[in-house]
Amino acid sequence: MLAAHSGIQVVDTAKNGKEAVAKVKQLKPDVVTMDVEMPEMDGITALKLIMAENPCQVVMLSSLTRRSAAVTLEALALGAVDYMEKDARAWVADSATTGMALVDKIIALGGRKQTVSRPLTPMKSEPEHVSNSKIDAVPEVEIPVSVDTLPKFPDCKIVTIGSSTGGPAALQTILTGLPGDFPVPVLLTQHMPKAFTTVFARRLNDLCAIKVKEAEDGDQLLPGCAYLAPGGQQMIIDPLNAAKLIIRESDERMTYKPSVDLTFASVAKGYGSRVLAIVLTGMGADGCDGARMLKKAGARVWAQDKDSSTIFGMPKAVITAELADAVLNIDNIRQTLTHWGQR
Repeated sequence: MLAAHSGIQVVDTAKNGKEAVAKVKQLKPDVVTMDVEMPEMDGITALKLIMAENPCQVVMLSSLTRRSAAVTLEALALGAVDYMEKDARAWVADSATTGMALVDKIIALGGRKQTVSRPLTPMKSEPEHVSNSKIDAVPEVEIPVSVDTLPKFPDCKIVTIGSSTGGPAALQTILTGLPGDFPVPVLLTQHMPKAFTTVFARRLNDLCAIKVKEAEDGDQLLPGCAYLAPGGQQMIIDPLNAAKLIIRESDERMTYKPSVDLTFASVAKGYGSRVLAIVLTGMGADGCDGARMLKKAGARVWAQDKDSSTIFGMPKAVITAELADAVLNIDNIRQTLTHWGQR
């Protein structure tokens, strides 16, 4: 699939992690796709060595199991920039669509500067289904920013955040800065399959002062709590009760499951102008239509800037449509929310 595309040159293949490390050192590719499970040397061990010796954009290929999801999040903690679900049935049933998704991802990442993405902080304790590979502690990097230079925080009753490629690291950067008594609920719509959102919510909850949970149908929205949309489903505000969530199965025609547009649109209807929406890193334009509805309702919309985005697609769409009230790097987003929450 990759070799057939005119914009991609496949320089070599490796049959195991040990060979991958050697070939990356020799060939210095822009992007590496790497399986989690490999003989002789697994993907996590190989990733550690690649990032230490020849850092580049690494996309992990992972099966749709909770154990693989945990290991893939471990890979993101070590500097992998993204992942691709390795669902054999999907690849066979619709190889053209799946192949194009992989091609688009590789081309987008290949055009970036060859730098390592900001690693996630390791979990405080690894659940049983995580591999035995240990993650070296990654220190938090704080960039001092004067409070006077931060944007004014809008008067809102809810914060809603949409993200895709690069989102796990961006969300962790933001959420770990929030105090436990953050005054409003936070909705998180991250493009992820079901097995991944379950593990990711648990991971964030372990790391954050606020409570983070995978959203469930009927959840009551509470301050100091973040609700992560479950993979494969849609998360919306109950039209009859804005303090309640509805989780429903997704229409098969929907491209994104969960969809940032759907969540944003429902929040616009439920909360009107009392919303802060943030569009983070990700491919495509999911969130742009929802941001337009939010703006019509009088809400505020922030977009992540290009330099701190893994992929600038989603925030760029919002900026190009002139829907962004502020364009901020990830550290300024974190510090503005933290400062507001500590008032």
